[in-house]
Amino acid sequence: MTQELKVEIDGWEHGAPIPSKFAFGKIPDEGRFELGGNVNPKISWSGAPAETRSFAIICHDPDVPSVGDDVNQEGKSVSVDLPRVDFFHWLLVNIPTDRQLIAEGEASSGVTPRGKGAGQKPYGVAGLNNYTDWFAGDADMGGDYADYDGPCPPWNDLALHHYHFTVYALDVDHLDLSGKFGGADALAAMDGHVLAKGSYMGTYSMNPEVTG
Repeated sequence: MTQELKVEIDGWEHGAPIPSKFAFGKIPDEGRFELGGNVNPKISWSGAPAETRSFAIICHDPDVPSVGDDVNQEGKSVSVDLPRVDFFHWLLVNIPTDRQLIAEGEASSGVTPRGKGAGQKPYGVAGLNNYTDWFAGDADMGGDYADYDGPCPPWNDLALHHYHFTVYALDVDHLDLSGKFGGADALAAMDGHVLAKGSYMGTYSMNPEVTG
């Protein structure tokens, strides 16, 4: 049986709204969209089994519209009944066992147009989040988006989005991942190697009708 890790995030209570400081986008005073702070929150964990040889962090939003036809379109709304899919916001593997936290701003300190590179960081190995796909073909923003990039759900989505920050304790010191791996790749590589895990959740919306 997989054990439970205790995961803590500084910045909001578990299950509460995420401050725009940690988001890619925010509701502006006027208009539809404004860049958020896009700072990664401080995340820490404890209670790992003695056999742990590395850690991994995955943040995902399971509430992303499966069809983008009405996304961010004036005069339209994205229905809560639309089927939803996962969007990965943070992929970090091969975190050494002497690490028990990632400091605020260590993985991201603002929006980086065209993204941040994947690969080895001082705190682990970063994979590509799904902004890589979202901005593909965009002349100003297209590129490889690795490590952390925060919430930015559609401003006309009627569904509240939930962001799950999950830390995994693994029985291997490194996963066989290289190059530009994504969320599905990381989950597949971890399969059968998870000793313990724990999650911390926050919510976010860019729709004033949802935030109230």
